[in-house]
Amino acid sequence: MTPEAILELSAAQLARAIREKRVTSVAATEAALGRMKAVHPRLNCLVRSDDELALAAARLADQDLARGALRGPLHGVPMAHKDMYYRRGVISACGSKILSERPAPSTATVLERLDAAGAIQFGVLNMVEFAFGPTGHNWHTGHCRNAWDPARITGGSSSGSGTAVAARGTFAALGSDTGGSIRLPAHFCGVSGIKPTYGRVSRAGAMPLSFSLDTVGPLARTVEDCALLLQVIAGADARDPTCETRLVPDYVGALERPIAGLRIGRPKQFFYDECDPEIAAAMQASLETFQRLGATVIDVDMPDIAPWNAASTIVISAEAAAYHGNWLRTRPQDYSEQVRGRLEQGLAVAAASYLDALRMRGVALREFCAQVLSKVDLLHAPVVSFQTPTIAETDLGAGPEAVAMLGKTTRLTRPVNLLGVPAVSVNAGFTKAGMPIGMQLLARPHDDATALRAGHAYQQATDWHKRAPAA
Repeated sequence: MTPEAILELSAAQLARAIREKRVTSVAATEAALGRMKAVHPRLNCLVRSDDELALAAARLADQDLARGALRGPLHGVPMAHKDMYYRRGVISACGSKILSERPAPSTATVLERLDAAGAIQFGVLNMVEFAFGPTGHNWHTGHCRNAWDPARITGGSSSGSGTAVAARGTFAALGSDTGGSIRLPAHFCGVSGIKPTYGRVSRAGAMPLSFSLDTVGPLARTVEDCALLLQVIAGADARDPTCETRLVPDYVGALERPIAGLRIGRPKQFFYDECDPEIAAAMQASLETFQRLGATVIDVDMPDIAPWNAASTIVISAEAAAYHGNWLRTRPQDYSEQVRGRLEQGLAVAAASYLDALRMRGVALREFCAQVLSKVDLLHAPVVSFQTPTIAETDLGAGPEAVAMLGKTTRLTRPVNLLGVPAVSVNAGFTKAGMPIGMQLLARPHDDATALRAGHAYQQATDWHKRAPAA
């Protein structure tokens, strides 16, 4: 198989090809390394490439397979990940200047689980400074650029993950989602992603932003890939006391169940306020696809979501400021203006306001489940309601205009983090300008499998996810 043909495979397809010895891990790793080096100068998505280590691991994977030793479901599949997942003895800068010289003391649980499943990490990917920004800008490492149009934003904070997957520079990548940082790059870059149920995946060894809201999940080319990676990384972990102890279901096996009879909710309020007509049209077309697959579309009234967004902002601001408090006192000059300004705002959050925002979380979830998820199995909505802006248009520093732009970008994603429910993001088409449009599918807590199943069914019926940006 040629390198070009290998790069067209999804992670799940490549894993099958390696198991069946139609492709070697070495060939796949060489193809990924070559492609990443080709796209990086245009996209600024790569922080570090570990060629020799990755190729040595790939050779060992091929040798193991030759003697009948299959490590796991991702045996020999090369990947690069967001630069916030620590590996013992290796520097993870987290998109910052402050952490650019400190080797990690331990390895993140998710990386250990990917290693055990046979995956090969060949590099680390650019990200927003300390994951605190939804557009993809980074004034230390340089802004990531969108594979569909390098003048436009990637979304953040998993900026490098989103654009690298879209450009076929990696078969999958870990991201993180505190206010939309998996779903936003999935939308803007036209790939698939899942923000799992809060606590479903361990955060041990991952850089924290807001410990009450942080979630770990993958970005990949297909929902099947997302299910496969979630299958590997989910599950209890003694190193993360917030991690769920319940058994991990068979996410991959559940994909094959039909969605006929599934009730999909179309929100009557909030999500379509001032929505761009092209995005609204793509959402309607995707709902019609679900109807053709046998699902029922139901219009549902939404609770008042604005207070949830306000509470989410308070929680993120206060918790991020608490984590960064010492550095803000001793190294304020080492932050970019926008990130420092947002963190300093968090220092001003009153304890009573923070506690009130945390208390709202349980109330909001009960209200959402009672008013929405008791009537439908999934809520369907756009990820973003406006056309993809350019990097220059959104490079606004730390003033009021920047605050308004950041709030607008995460308006439809932040409530999901406060609720803690799972959400799958899937490409549902393109604008006339040629930029991807993402939909998100929200499910009940711990029902990640239903959101994945619906997203997979949609991709089986459409080909949006198969389209790739020009080389």
